[in-house]
Amino acid sequence: MLSRRSMIAGLAAGWASGQVLPARAGATLTDDGLYTQPWFLESFLELADDLGAAAGARKRFAIMWELRGCPYCKDTHLINFARPEIESYIKERFDILQLNIIGAREVTDFDGEKLPEKRMAEKYGIRFTPTFQFFPESAEGLAARKPREREVARAQGYMAPRQFQAMFRYVAERAYEKGGLLDFLKANS
Repeated sequence: MLSRRSMIAGLAAGWASGQVLPARAGATLTDDGLYTQPWFLESFLELADDLGAAAGARKRFAIMWELRGCPYCKDTHLINFARPEIESYIKERFDILQLNIIGAREVTDFDGEKLPEKRMAEKYGIRFTPTFQFFPESAEGLAARKPREREVARAQGYMAPRQFQAMFRYVAERAYEKGGLLDFLKANS
């Protein structure tokens, strides 16, 4: 881990040598009290379209459920997403839609049902924040499945950075086809 002094020395050396250091935009606190990332998905809240767009960009689609004042949601943003290696890994491979577990925005589910965020959370059994839902690479056939059967993986609660990145690797590498998330996390974090 770099000390504050070595970080300042490194920045000064980069500035003195004329190197331009890339700016990194971090989490921001929105008017609704949720932290968000500048690279999170801007959406019309139509899940099938969002999944299709992610697939078209050769990415996976995930939903991050949050709640205003949730300390674990805040840590996910300010600790995990703040790590450049985690942020770049996820940005390259995933489109993440942020939803509020008690929110009122209307979301169109894979089956065409339109519900406020709060009711969508109830439909999927989302009870904790943060919760990440990961979906298959295609929306084909999802409408006919029960809500929980539409997911390829789900993770609830805060995870330390190594486990957090391993969770995304689990989905990106399609390890869910071979075994459970907990076994993957034990072996890979």
